[in-house]
Amino acid sequence: ATKNDMMSSRPMERLICGDVGFGKTEVAMRAAFKAVESGYQVAVLVPTTVLAEQHFKTFTARMAEFPFEIAKLNRFASGAEQKETIRRLAKGQIDIIIGTHRLASADVVFYNLGLLVIDEEQKFGVEIKERLKRSSAQVDVLTLSATPIPRTLHMSLVGVRDISNLETAPEERMAVETRVARFDDNLIRNAVLRELNRDGQIYFVHNRIEDMPSIYSRLQRTVPEARIVIGHGQMEEGALEKVMVDFIEHRADILLATTIIESGLDIPNANTMFIDEADRYGLSELHQLRGRVGRYKNQAYCYLLVDRAKHLNPDAARRLHAIEEFSQLGAGFGIAMRDLEIRGAGNLLGTQQSGHIAAVGYELYCQLLENAVRELTKQPPKLTIDVELNVPIEAFLPSEYVPEIRHKIDIYRRLSRVQDVQSIEEIRRELEDRFGKIPTPVEHLLEVAALRMDAMIWSIRYIGIEDEFLVFYYTDARRVEQLSRTHGGKLRIVDGSSCYWPLRSMSTPQPAKPSWLASSKLQTQKGKEPPTPIEKVIAQTDMLALLQSILRV
Repeated sequence: ATKNDMMSSRPMERLICGDVGFGKTEVAMRAAFKAVESGYQVAVLVPTTVLAEQHFKTFTARMAEFPFEIAKLNRFASGAEQKETIRRLAKGQIDIIIGTHRLASADVVFYNLGLLVIDEEQKFGVEIKERLKRSSAQVDVLTLSATPIPRTLHMSLVGVRDISNLETAPEERMAVETRVARFDDNLIRNAVLRELNRDGQIYFVHNRIEDMPSIYSRLQRTVPEARIVIGHGQMEEGALEKVMVDFIEHRADILLATTIIESGLDIPNANTMFIDEADRYGLSELHQLRGRVGRYKNQAYCYLLVDRAKHLNPDAARRLHAIEEFSQLGAGFGIAMRDLEIRGAGNLLGTQQSGHIAAVGYELYCQLLENAVRELTKQPPKLTIDVELNVPIEAFLPSEYVPEIRHKIDIYRRLSRVQDVQSIEEIRRELEDRFGKIPTPVEHLLEVAALRMDAMIWSIRYIGIEDEFLVFYYTDARRVEQLSRTHGGKLRIVDGSSCYWPLRSMSTPQPAKPSWLASSKLQTQKGKEPPTPIEKVIAQTDMLALLQSILRV
């Protein structure tokens, strides 16, 4: 999809949503390669100097066999080095530039920018991202995020931006076991010793630098056998680099750090993490931090610690519950959707990146927004008719097929909202993948969803049975007159809002015995009234086939 976007005449605006370690960087590197091969420059915007260094090494190693000039721009470089990099960038002597917020500075000018890659997009404000996009009218934008901010996710869901979701986990990867707990020395000691016994390492995240000495002392008392180092963004360049190298080369067991570790650090031996004061973090941050462990085949553990005496506010409790609930592989998209529900979608045209929409409900909000956009752009209103289908068709989700009530509700809701056949096929594939072979009632349910769309095309809002007729109520007489003509007048128009199809003179093939007839109340039973002639006709009619023959012409 990314390749096709880059070949399109329209500038690319694609969001790659994938869990940590699922291959977002690989997609970005391939896109960068294609852009440079086509004669354009590439800018890779990252939130931290640590991630900039790591991406620089990754890109350089991957493209070592090609004559590409790759450079970095961050605070670790001296003033003279930064000036030289900016000069070469403006002259087109650099193909790929990897940098932090420094890339968006006024003195940074590109010779021929063709692709902007924004990694960990949720870390940047709208203004910085838009400033870089304005560097060229035709710049392609590729956004990478495990948990996109509500504004970005919303724009993707309503079609302003395209979205790709990476769902395939690396082989042998296991989900991180996540637990919310009150701060407890015994819990910490047991978890640290378990990790040390398998020769592993531990992250301990505490985001207040002034408290770090006391946390360091407490950890030393709790696990005196562990070697502990401290790392945070206010350290001198050389000191922070030394701490990171010591931890990477296993000269330390516990890295006590701020959230500076959340973006891009890849240390396969570190598989236990503690996040202190977890109630202070957003969903995206918690998921991103958790992604630093469990990156390979070892079972990883993440403990979300909350102060013993602290009372959690409702939003914090919902966030912690969500991060504990969405702990399976590929959970980033689900977490982003929950974040969207909690914080709202933000401002589509402004700079606000979150904002409450719960008062009207997310789907209604999207519908209202789409209607407003169509009105402003002078497009016709989108055709939406709530079609009521009241005919005897056995169409439902059996409990033995979909046991969970919440899953049933979700599937029914999605089927009620489908707007095209492709959406129905996607739901069909998902059902087969999650629950197995689709039984007959579910096949009927999918077909009923398709019939509702057929009815909508003909402006029909109701289909039911009255006496000996299949009755249709409609909203557009011209459309129904056209449908009646295609059937040679067999669909008989009564007035300006209704028409009917006689059931007695059907030519539709009848099944030998419909699946629901065996248990039907229409059968004659001892001591009960025999079915009327019309009840027999209805019972022996394949309603799906009949409606398909009427509506699909």
